[in-house]
Amino acid sequence: MDYFIELFFSGLTRGSIYALIALGYTMVYGIIGLINFAHGEIYMIGAFTAFIVSSALAIYGFPLLAIIVFSGVAAAIWSSAYGYTVEKIAYKPLRSAPRLAPLISAIGASIFLQNFVLLVQTSDFLPFPSLIPEFAFMEPVAHILGSSDLVILLTTTLVMLALTWFIRRTRIGKAMRATAQDKTMASLIGINVDQVISTTFIVGSSLAAIGGVLIASHIGQINFAIGFLAGIKAFTAAVLGGIGSIPGAVLGSLVLGLTESFATGYVSSDYEDVFAFSLLVLILIFKPAGLLGKAEITKV
Repeated sequence: MDYFIELFFSGLTRGSIYALIALGYTMVYGIIGLINFAHGEIYMIGAFTAFIVSSALAIYGFPLLAIIVFSGVAAAIWSSAYGYTVEKIAYKPLRSAPRLAPLISAIGASIFLQNFVLLVQTSDFLPFPSLIPEFAFMEPVAHILGSSDLVILLTTTLVMLALTWFIRRTRIGKAMRATAQDKTMASLIGINVDQVISTTFIVGSSLAAIGGVLIASHIGQINFAIGFLAGIKAFTAAVLGGIGSIPGAVLGSLVLGLTESFATGYVSSDYEDVFAFSLLVLILIFKPAGLLGKAEITKV
């Protein structure tokens, strides 16, 4: 039973990280109908930013709490700057172009960012400092749920609640929902659509950066290529839950994380991706729009 519970919480931890990244995919798609394939690299850049900042602060003897806070904030700000820049350079000029053009631009942005980090950093795996301390009260259940798992779950939950409040209660959040429904009508009633789209990229990039910091600290190493696989998994989770749906992105991420965890624990780690993508195919056969997605109705 302990092994089952351990796998369950491990799956929740995976799913929580996927959710932080998948939200960026689903928010951008919901607003402008674009799959931002450079989003995984934004996650990777957030992890590298936290690595550089935390290493520098550790040299100067900053306390662990200050290192955690400054590293997380720096990662979120720097990743947001990259997300904002990518939107302005790679996507904005192509909003009126055929759908294939921004898709190719997104893939190009992903390749560029990945190789940029490769050139300015290294191709080797780098040891990432453990920013999450071991809590004494967690010792009795440490074999089931580690301190880093708990922090990841709590952080993701708080982020989800904050994002829900932001989307539903704030003025810019309401503007996002209006833009997602109809960009033309939103612009006619005075909403700055460009500002809304930029804000969406900034928020999504910040969430990805938080995920990058958490998972890098949890695993203990980073590499220039970590964003590719994480981005693919998060995109899969977004599609699984219903691309464009924020609750769907969270649900899809948790389902994907649990599936991978149990597949690894009871079958083999070699087949975790097989089970994950097989589940995606199976669900899309019966629910093409995803678990919480809504089928689009085309008017003729």
